[in-house]
Amino acid sequence: MSRKIVMPFGPQHPVLPEPIHIDLVLEDETVVEAIPSIGYVHRGLETLVAKREYPEYVYIAERTCGICSFIHGMTFCQGVEQIMDLEVPPRALYLRTIWSEYSRLHSHLLWLGCFADSMGFENLFMNSWKLRESVLDVLEETTGGRVIQGSCKVGGVRKDIPDTVLERMVEDLDPFESELKSLGEVFLKDNSICSRTKGVGRLSRKDAYDLGAVGPTARGSGVDIDLRKTGYAAYKDLSFEPVTSACGDCYGRCEVRVRELFSSVDLIRKAVSNIPQGEIEVKVKGNPDGEYFSRAEQPRGELVHYVKGNGSKYLVRSRIRTPTLTNVPSLVKMLQGCELADVPVIVLSIDPCIGCMER
Repeated sequence: MSRKIVMPFGPQHPVLPEPIHIDLVLEDETVVEAIPSIGYVHRGLETLVAKREYPEYVYIAERTCGICSFIHGMTFCQGVEQIMDLEVPPRALYLRTIWSEYSRLHSHLLWLGCFADSMGFENLFMNSWKLRESVLDVLEETTGGRVIQGSCKVGGVRKDIPDTVLERMVEDLDPFESELKSLGEVFLKDNSICSRTKGVGRLSRKDAYDLGAVGPTARGSGVDIDLRKTGYAAYKDLSFEPVTSACGDCYGRCEVRVRELFSSVDLIRKAVSNIPQGEIEVKVKGNPDGEYFSRAEQPRGELVHYVKGNGSKYLVRSRIRTPTLTNVPSLVKMLQGCELADVPVIVLSIDPCIGCMER
């Protein structure tokens, strides 16, 4: 008769880019229960909203995450703009969309590299990050920052992208997409990866929906949810369909992210071809007085910024709900019944961003 033991996973682990701690209750090599603990990198960013004027807080909102920083800043700005009833110029909305999709490319390629590394596939890890470098180069050229862009502001954006640069960006997408195809084929067809991901970390469509999964974690179980379909920024003008997979395992979540890379490339092409001329910001007068829930689709799923103002230059409340926090209950479900050796791959399959989650 087997007996139960508790084995800690993390907060430091070779496959974890950030600290998360999970107590694994084991019977032999099988996980029967997973108990997560969070709070190792809490920084108290939300309390700073009372000490920084709301235009300055955009820089802090961006620093919530070191991967999807631009989308954090944009979501915060959207919330303040809704309270103040600001009409952001169309060109600024398109620029926000372009940078958002480059952020998605950067994040998914980073995750693919970490995912390959968790399985010991080092050359695939390096190829993923080599492609990611070209995305970071574009972000650096157009915003001045590779990771923290600082280009979004309340009322629009701080920088424009010249049309000649936009044309070159689209031209460069052709060879980039070709390399993506080669990379994607390895992730989706290689026997080593398929044997480590297919049937591992299962999450049914019903469980994903009931547990509130978001992003590729939900879409990898067939739940057709993508905040971009609500039409914020310029997405209302750009037709696309959310990428889903019916697999409901680690392979399905990997498949969604690989296919979303091509979806992002397509959205960038459409945004550049339709971007209008004109101003990139409106003059902001007064202070926000009211509250708003601003939502956007991060690379990991739905991001929520709640902002509340009282008519002063300091907001009285800022709350952030990140997709990693939302996906933790689904992760606990995936781990139940898995083999101990599969735990690192399953944890990485939700693309956890702990700095983002704990703020």
